[in-house]
Amino acid sequence: MKARWSEHEINAWYQARPWLVGMNYLPSTAVNWNELWQAETFDLPTIERELRWAHQVYQMNTLRINLPFIVWFYDRDGLIARINAFLQVASANNISVMLTLMDDCGFSGDHPWIGRQKEPRVGVHNSQGAASPGRNVVVLEHLWPQVERYIKDIVTTFKDDPRVLIWDVYNEPTNDGIFLEGGIEGHFDGPLLEKSYQLCEKAISWVRACDPSQPITIGAWRNMKTFLNREVKLFDSPIDQLCLEHSDIISFHAYAPKDVIEESLTLLKQYQRPILCTEWLARHAQSTVADILPIFARERVGCYNWGLVNGRTQTHLPWPIVMQNSPDYAQTWFHDLFHQDGTPYDQNEVELFCALRAQQGA
Repeated sequence: MKARWSEHEINAWYQARPWLVGMNYLPSTAVNWNELWQAETFDLPTIERELRWAHQVYQMNTLRINLPFIVWFYDRDGLIARINAFLQVASANNISVMLTLMDDCGFSGDHPWIGRQKEPRVGVHNSQGAASPGRNVVVLEHLWPQVERYIKDIVTTFKDDPRVLIWDVYNEPTNDGIFLEGGIEGHFDGPLLEKSYQLCEKAISWVRACDPSQPITIGAWRNMKTFLNREVKLFDSPIDQLCLEHSDIISFHAYAPKDVIEESLTLLKQYQRPILCTEWLARHAQSTVADILPIFARERVGCYNWGLVNGRTQTHLPWPIVMQNSPDYAQTWFHDLFHQDGTPYDQNEVELFCALRAQQGA
């Protein structure tokens, strides 16, 4: 089994690459990752168009995207073919890809399923978000061998593919959705949190066993509550410690204002490894392009904002708790950068992205 990359190895790897600037991507025609990746609704023409906008308008050079266990379970060969097609389109636009293998953010409250997905709920942020493998699988250890086969199959298939930049093992493990305050129907309880932690540990070992040529990461994310509760101690939870201690390249999520970003980076620099912010941009939470992107450029922190083109996820709308506390929430987009016709949401944001990329020698 390959060990964690040394500080020297990962820093050399990072310095050999340009400043990484990109987005978390779902095409505007997909309501969740299952709809994106299953055969009936895989929309390559939209993907081609939208990734071209990302590269040409915002000069983005990377993206992060989730993979669905359930689609692999029912249609392994089809999923592999569609991942290849996606990677080809991304590469044609000079965009490298971070593949995320698992995800606890199933904010719809439903267990994932194959087939036609529900329509978006009117006025609700990411209303049909689907987890992978799903909380119904996370809690049942006798199903984990299937998850192991899925992870090892995907990683082994693409472990030497230069189009794959990084493996993100598990998006926000143990995320119960409570910070949304009513955004999902039901929460992870104590036993489920424990199972998610344990599954994350195992998933790290399964990826390492495949000996991929790409580095791995697992994002620390428990500082996301800071704009609601400033008493939260950054990266102090057991799951964040697990993520940080096992990542080759450090990554974190921060839908938070400038001072929280600065404090987060101060803490994370102690690991002496490159840093990525793999989720940011929540305009209602003071996580704005104008405030946050210059910090990432100054520190050469790779960054992946949430959302590209406004669409079926409805992530231009904020989390429910923000809607409750901000009567004028509709005047500003929460996430996303483009309208569906390719018009940027804010031309000033475009200019800042491009200026900072130019400063970095892009």
